[in-house]
Amino acid sequence: MRIPLVVANWKMNLSSAQAAGNVQSLAGRLHEGPEVDVVVCPSYLNLGRVREIVRDTPIKLGAQDVFWKESGAYTGQVSAGMLYDAGAAYCIVGHSEKRGRFGKTDLSPEEIAYFGESDRTVQLKIQALQFHSITPILCVGETESERETGRTDAVIREQVARATEGLDPSELYFFAVAYEPVWAIGTGKSCDVAEAERVCGTIRRTLAELKDENSAEQTRILYGGSVKASNARELFAQPNIDGGLVGGASLDPEEFEQIVRAAV
Repeated sequence: MRIPLVVANWKMNLSSAQAAGNVQSLAGRLHEGPEVDVVVCPSYLNLGRVREIVRDTPIKLGAQDVFWKESGAYTGQVSAGMLYDAGAAYCIVGHSEKRGRFGKTDLSPEEIAYFGESDRTVQLKIQALQFHSITPILCVGETESERETGRTDAVIREQVARATEGLDPSELYFFAVAYEPVWAIGTGKSCDVAEAERVCGTIRRTLAELKDENSAEQTRILYGGSVKASNARELFAQPNIDGGLVGGASLDPEEFEQIVRAAV
């Protein structure tokens, strides 16, 4: 049986004091937590502060990204070894915003070009994380134009295939995938529940075809894209949706608690 997984992606938000306050509030609310794996992903600068607060709680620490090289002249990058040393148990990889695929943004095309994640770099990051026993949370998803032209399934299958290339089926036991329709991130739009379930089922079938059915059945698949307390229970009740990757709503400890409890 797959244990539900709910992940808070705080993105580029919260000062050190605010991050500490949020996670202290959340820890207090979940001290007798439900049978759900709860992960909080603060900014790199707040990993240490949050680690100390969650140490003796059911909450696990995650990171928002990683660089695939172990060390070297890569100014501004953070390696998987550094994340392990900081106490991270999970790490998001391939988020649409890292790929330069935004649902809503005020960035110009020239500024968006700064974000250049590819399927190949996602693959390298996954390998680096698994070497250090950090669970990758692979993000996949289509843009609005890709959906309108009927390419959703093809885009999803390609992203999953490229990211997991070279992985042994046994490595999927320490792996999660988050379906995040790009057009629903930060826009207030939410994918229809039936469609979210269909695409998550497509992800599971793709993993089964690429690896094997048993490992695919054990892989946790999340939905991400305007997850809120008001829609979480219906989403998480679907057979192929094992939890959520939560953005804006995770910044409110009370609402995030409700989302976590909806996963039971």
